[in-house]
Amino acid sequence: MKNLDAFQIRDYVRERYGAIAEQDDASARSGSGCGDSASGGCCSASAPAKPSAGCGAEATYSETLGYSAAEVASVPAGADLGLGCGNPIALASIKSGETVLDLGSGAGFDCLLAARQLNGTGRVIGVDMTPPMISKGRRNAAQAGFTNVEFRLGEIEHLPVADATVDLIISNCVINLSPEKDQVFRDAFRVLKPGGRLAISDVVATKPVPPALREKLQAIGACVAGAALISDLKAMLQDAGFGRIEIQPRNSSHQTIAQWTEDAGVADFVVSAYLTAYKS
Repeated sequence: MKNLDAFQIRDYVRERYGAIAEQDDASARSGSGCGDSASGGCCSASAPAKPSAGCGAEATYSETLGYSAAEVASVPAGADLGLGCGNPIALASIKSGETVLDLGSGAGFDCLLAARQLNGTGRVIGVDMTPPMISKGRRNAAQAGFTNVEFRLGEIEHLPVADATVDLIISNCVINLSPEKDQVFRDAFRVLKPGGRLAISDVVATKPVPPALREKLQAIGACVAGAALISDLKAMLQDAGFGRIEIQPRNSSHQTIAQWTEDAGVADFVVSAYLTAYKS
């Protein structure tokens, strides 16, 4: 990127998602009904809002990503902001007693679903660099009654987590937002135990993103312009030390991604994907 540095991108992303959290809080306080949620599509500033439980038979945005209606209904309403691009929990194969770390945990949706699978065992740590999201996550965990879930303020490139203490790292449509993805994977490798694993849903590039689009902060914040090529992601993971790397594009996501930004043709070069990798 010629004109944007890592600090500009990180500040923009922090401000954007802080505003989403605060807007959602304001909607909740005003008692708004169906269709007034702060967001309803991954990283979108103006995507159609998701309907609340009981607002009709239409599937929520998260259900279209692969979450079940029961999963969506099992967490406090404010936990699901509709900011994902897949369902990393479906990949994770969470085992009793594990420590699970969520990169970019937002309002805690995936953290709470992971805690439900742990069923009172183990531990879930959510890390997010946006203070309003940390506050929302903590409130939602308390409301759901989970005592084994905590949220820590920090950047995913420099995790506030000790070495070799995590069994599983999940993340949902966040790493694409980082201007230092190689550092994200290096620090993920650091905190994982030997035999630990990644289970990530994210946006990837299937061909190079146009340079002009890469310079647009709004397109980066919309989870489009910051996407890395699949080949580059594999190289970053290998350089960080990971093995057994699999990246599976979800071609069914093209139509959804096209709605995240007003930039024409974005779905021609980016797609959501599932990524798994292991620390030997």
